[in-house]
Amino acid sequence: MRMRKKKHLEERLSGVEEYLYISETEDRNFNTAINNKDYIDFEKWFGADRPLFLEIGCGKGKFAVAYAKSHPDINLLAVEKDSNVIVSACELAQREGVANLRFLKISAEYIERHIKPQSISGIFLNFSCPFPKKKYASHRLTSENFLEIYKRILKKGAEIHQKTDNMNFFEFSIEQFSSCGFALKNVSLDVHNTDFENSDENIITEYESRFMNLGQPIYRLEAYIK
Repeated sequence: MRMRKKKHLEERLSGVEEYLYISETEDRNFNTAINNKDYIDFEKWFGADRPLFLEIGCGKGKFAVAYAKSHPDINLLAVEKDSNVIVSACELAQREGVANLRFLKISAEYIERHIKPQSISGIFLNFSCPFPKKKYASHRLTSENFLEIYKRILKKGAEIHQKTDNMNFFEFSIEQFSSCGFALKNVSLDVHNTDFENSDENIITEYESRFMNLGQPIYRLEAYIK
């Protein structure tokens, strides 16, 4: 079901413009659009040259805000394609005064238009849509086409951290990472029954809290290029 456009959305987007880059292209053909590069000067935008991390599918921004605040030595770029959702994330960052966090409104397929090769120090995939129907498998953020994009923008040695509540999606992700040349570590079938549970890195999102309250396990892994 399509989300109804929020009231005063354009005003609200204008009110967070220092945090938000809205990607636009007239070319709707992915294969040609990504060839028309429009690289963002992240050092200028953030006002500091720090390692750049990426969260794809940031939702309302709880993870992004918490992670950026707890890691002032990095820059974090949070990606979300829905204006209704990303505006809330930007407003949260603005209220919290987070200086090292910015947002990019774009579909994940197009991120290479704005991000230079080998410039990302790590990627977070938190509770991505599992697209359970097989015919939509190519839309999953851990499918081969996306993993090849990540390989091109990640720095050598950088990692991808994934969390999900969906077992089938997690198994699919493991298969895809392995077949695309990634190695895996810290694979957990119930992250809240591991030492990571009490780690400062374990930021609980709204979505995760909901499934924890239902007693469902949370799956997590870390992937890196061999």
